[in-house]
Parts: sequence; structure tokens; C-alpha cells
Amino acid sequence: MTDRTLHRISLMTFAWLMPSLVLALSLVSVGCKPKSDSAAYKAFVYQTSQAGDNLQLLSNDEVQFPGVHGKQVALELFPDKEFQKYYGFGASFTESSAWNLATLPSEQRHEVLTRLFSPSEGAGFTLTRTHINSSDYANNHYTYVEDGDVDLSTFSVYEDMRGFTGDENEQVRGIELAEPSYDLIPMILEASNIPGADFKIIASPWSPPSWMKTGETAEMTNGTLLPEYYGLWAKYLSKYVSAYAEQGITLWGITPQNEPLHAHDARWDSNGFTPEQGRDFLRDHLGPQLVKDGHLNPDDLDSGLRVLIYDHNKSTLNDYVTPTYQDPEASKYAWGTAFHWYANSELEANNWYAEELDALRTAWPQKGMIHSESSIDIDAEDPIGQYWRESTDYAGTFVPFDTYAYDIISDLNHGTQGYVEWCIILSHKGQPNPYDNFNSAPVLINPVTHEVIYTPLYYLLSHFSKFIRPEARRIEVKGEDVEGLIYTAAKNPDGSIAVVVFNRNEVAHELTITLEGDSHAMQIAPRAMQTIHFQSR
Repeated sequence: MTDRTLHRISLMTFAWLMPSLVLALSLVSVGCKPKSDSAAYKAFVYQTSQAGDNLQLLSNDEVQFPGVHGKQVALELFPDKEFQKYYGFGASFTESSAWNLATLPSEQRHEVLTRLFSPSEGAGFTLTRTHINSSDYANNHYTYVEDGDVDLSTFSVYEDMRGFTGDENEQVRGIELAEPSYDLIPMILEASNIPGADFKIIASPWSPPSWMKTGETAEMTNGTLLPEYYGLWAKYLSKYVSAYAEQGITLWGITPQNEPLHAHDARWDSNGFTPEQGRDFLRDHLGPQLVKDGHLNPDDLDSGLRVLIYDHNKSTLNDYVTPTYQDPEASKYAWGTAFHWYANSELEANNWYAEELDALRTAWPQKGMIHSESSIDIDAEDPIGQYWRESTDYAGTFVPFDTYAYDIISDLNHGTQGYVEWCIILSHKGQPNPYDNFNSAPVLINPVTHEVIYTPLYYLLSHFSKFIRPEARRIEVKGEDVEGLIYTAAKNPDGSIAVVVFNRNEVAHELTITLEGDSHAMQIAPRAMQTIHFQSR
């Protein structure tokens, strides 16, 4: 059996999700064994590594690694020292994701969604995102109104539920659809009906209709919203929230604009908002409109739809949010900040922009912080291996698995309350995307053969989403700094504790984790991520 085959295990044979199951150990497995069976907590260790184990539940028998070992690392957990609350982890619903699912037979489609959203049989994703109007991962440009409709009398989200003709663009033409009536809204509804599924959705617009804008270089591309349409666009966004609610989808949050600073050289749907324009739009139009329509309560921003401002790169987030947060009339509508990770290759050199996150949290401690988008270009010839080796895309050269692991853990350790990847599902070529911008995703589908690939990103995100549940709190973990080792810890509402550790080194490390006076000794493999899930006895 090849390594690639191991990554394509079907749902019927995929048994790592049963906590009581102890899997067979490979030559590169590690063990976890409390010093005493009388310890208050029992530790279950799940590991994903370059060697090929994918969120594998490891045996409680101690197994030593051959070869050279790194340092002995002692970590101590302090469950009573709590920090930020978590809202979830996951990836985004896009029209492209829905199209790929539409190529699968219904039973297989259900299996994929179970693997994504079931907390017992899958990753249990709990925080997601979707696009308002078309995005860079839609089959073509679209809006919800007819051109020039200043009364919004033609407004309808039917475009998100109409299904696919198979003639949307060259990338989808000629591919047979198992269910042509499938679409974005049916995908969200089917996912929400997976037993145990419980996820929040943030909705973001990429561009208003072209007739509301000026300075475009192509349809819905670049340029900016005309000031005379600020009020109309606010009504449009509020009607979208209402229309989705009518379809049975309650949105958790909304961002006023995706990537407002990327509107001069974009190749896909985009719209520019300066910090001051974003402030004015929220203060004078979007905020009051959402309040008027009963979506937002400025006296209790947690009770309704949450507005997350910015939604662009974390490297410059403080410059953008300051005008809004300094204005009491604008700030009263803003629940928090959404941000992206781009450009990937600059993250490590800038210490994952931890200082920027600390500055944001310190200056505006009452505002939420959510990572709302990340992605990498796909290597269609090696969609599994590319995560573990140096890969090159528009952002430079970096190792994707390492970059994701460090970015997520660093974000969490500096106040972030949730992490969302871009497209949840794409084709094995990173399609459909009519803009020649092909990304990878947690799940890849060959729309012709129906082969489903769960990439290392799927397992990496599962280390967080499956074990750090909504309402969990980050807790203090103390330990020495070790080059190539990063970790975080959280306490769940049920009292269980999750410790996520990533070892980017080529050698194993000895770990001793102390929890409430009990020491738990284990090892972490080379080039591996582990979640140590402590459950009370």
C-alpha cells in the first residue's frame, strides 16, 4: 500500500475517531503512560506526522524511538489560569466546494460531510465562512439583484440554491454531475443536518454589483463602492442575512468587506475600502441598518449577528481597525476583528505577527479576534507531499504543514478565538476557479473518478477542531522554549483538557506534562503534531 493510498482511507475503514480504540503502532509511533494509574486524568494521544499517521490514537504502551533524541521537555498546565474563549475551527463553504460535492453520489457526499462536521466520526468543524455574491471560488461572477435595481425589488439568493448547469465555465464543462440541483445553500443545510454538527458561519462580500462601483478593471473586480450607494449596499447586506435566515441558515457573523486593501491589482471579485471609508460605512449605514432590521443589538453584541471588521492581512490590522474602534459611534457596532495570514512566507520572519495581535488585544480587550482566511496554492502532482516539504507559490517558499501549525498555535497563544481556512473542498486540481488561482483544501475531490483525498491540512485542523470545542478557554501552560517546538492548551466546558504540540524537528522529544500534581510521560515523533486529550477518570 502506498503512502498516498493511506491518505485516501474510506469512511467505512477510518476508525481513528473512537476514543476507546487503540490502534496498532508503527515503527514511528509514540506512547503515553501516566506514572500512576491513580492520576486524576487519563491521557489519550493523537498524532499526525510526516511518516504517515493521520490523527492516529496511539497505544498507552511506552515505545522508544530509534535514533537520536532531542531535549527532554517539561510542561506544566494551570487549568485555573484562563484566557480567551474559543468559538471554533474549520473551513469555508464556497460555490466551488458545492460544485465538487455535486459530482459525488449522495451517499459518498454524505460521508465527506460527516468526516468534516461530525464531532464523533469526523473533524467536528465548528467555525466556517461563506461568500456574499460571487468570490474567487465561484464558477463565475454573480449578484442577487438585477442591474440598476435601486429598490432591491429583484433581490433573491436563488443563485445560491439554483444548482448547476454544467456550462458555467471551461473547468466544469463536460463533467457529469450526480446531483445538478446541489448548490451552496443545500451544502450548508446538509452539513447542518449531520448528527452532532454544530457550526457557526461568517459571511463576507467580495464585491458589490458592478453598477454600484467606480474604477473597476473588469466585472466586479477592483474599484470601490460609490458613496451614493453606501446606504443601498447596507440594505443589500441586511437583506442577505434575512434571506439566509428564511432558508434555515442563521449567520453568526458578517464582515463588511473581504480584503478591503486588495482592490487595485486583484484578478477576481474585489472592492476597496480605506480604514476611514470602512468606519463611515459601518457607522452611518451598515450598523444602523442591521439594528433596524433586528439583526444586531449594539447593547449586547453577542446576542445577534456579529460584525467583524477588516478581514485582511494581520500584518497591518492595527492601522486599519483604529479609526473604527476610536470612534464610539462606529465601534458600538463592531464585535471584533477578522484577519488573514497572507503572505505565508513572511510569517516566520515576522514572528507570526504576534506583536500585532498583542497590540490589538491590549488596545481593544473587549473586541473579538478571529482568523478568517488562509490558503496555499496546490501542487496537483503531489497534493499530499507538498504539505511536508518546501513549496513555492505566490507568497514565496515555505513548508505548508509547519507554517499552518506555527501560525495557528501562535495566533491562539496571542488571543485569537477561532481559525478558519478558505475553501473546505476543492477538486484535485484546485478547481473550479476561472481566475487561474488554484488552491489546496482540507478535502480534494476528483470530480470524474470520485476519488476523495483528505490532505494533511484536514488532519492538522482536526487536531484543534475535534479537541478544542466551542466555549473552551485557553489555559496557561509553562515550559521552556525549545527550538522547533510550539504548544498551546485549552480547557473544554466538559472539563477535559487538550494540549496541542508541534515538533518540526527531525528528532523525537521526550515530554513530561504535569497536570494537578500528576506527571504524564510521553514522546512526540519527529516532524509530528500531537493532541494530548486529558479526560478525568
